[in-house]
Amino acid sequence: MELYQLTTFIAVAVERNLTRAAERVFTSVPAVSAQVKALEDELGVKLFDRTSKGMALTEAGESLLVEARRTVEAAQRMRAAAAQLRGELSGQVRMGTVSDPVALRLGEVMVRLAERHPQVMLQLQQNLSLRTLAALRRGDLDCAYLMSAQEQIEGMEVRRLTVIDLAVTLTRRQAEAGMPASLEALAKLPWVSNSPECGLRLQQETLFREAGQPFPHGAMADTEGAVRGMVASGLGAGLMRLDQAQAAERAGELVVWPGWRAHTWLCWMAPVKVVPDPAVGAVREAVLEVWA
Repeated sequence: MELYQLTTFIAVAVERNLTRAAERVFTSVPAVSAQVKALEDELGVKLFDRTSKGMALTEAGESLLVEARRTVEAAQRMRAAAAQLRGELSGQVRMGTVSDPVALRLGEVMVRLAERHPQVMLQLQQNLSLRTLAALRRGDLDCAYLMSAQEQIEGMEVRRLTVIDLAVTLTRRQAEAGMPASLEALAKLPWVSNSPECGLRLQQETLFREAGQPFPHGAMADTEGAVRGMVASGLGAGLMRLDQAQAAERAGELVVWPGWRAHTWLCWMAPVKVVPDPAVGAVREAVLEVWA
């Protein structure tokens, strides 16, 4: 068998769809189908069942997926080790970023990385923080920037980079009707809630618990840009990063409520591995130096 067949097998297992798997490994759908069939023939087992929802792993496929990932990771480690013996680092590092990035200083990180390790390439993927964390756990990402209040996460190396201050924003109409005098009064207003997969959802849920009010189930936004736009349009109050809230207030879009503040952290994370990937280590070094 070939490593590219195992990589394709993993892609189909993750995406559960031949078209998306083909895009993931930069080939055609017929090529993906042929590679899976060739692998099944060589192994003598069926790896997938076709269902109305897509490609579903068989019991044998579930077991062999673990081995396929181990084999591909071992090959990557061997390439990295050979690069080290040559006195250089090379490879592609898949790095997640938050979908509404704060000042991630990615330009500085990339310049520093290019100066020291020109053969290490960063492939950036934007998403919500909890989706990014799930991708790290699945092995779909090698490292990531994300927002989290947790100082420790099982199986992850967590490096806090900077604190992110948060604030409540009101629509102009809500503010003109009279600023809420208490957290309870604030929580009774119409709200735009953050997505359950957003890094700010935990702080919003905490606010409503402190107010003794049920969490709102109305309008919902999955990015900070969407929260800003929905609050500015008058749909309801919202939770945002303080710097973004103040910028929107200066633009006359909304009003920052002064009675509540919270914070979370911008973090860099990577799965803890028995044999660390030198290329990921080089990215970590560049990130921590830039944020030192």
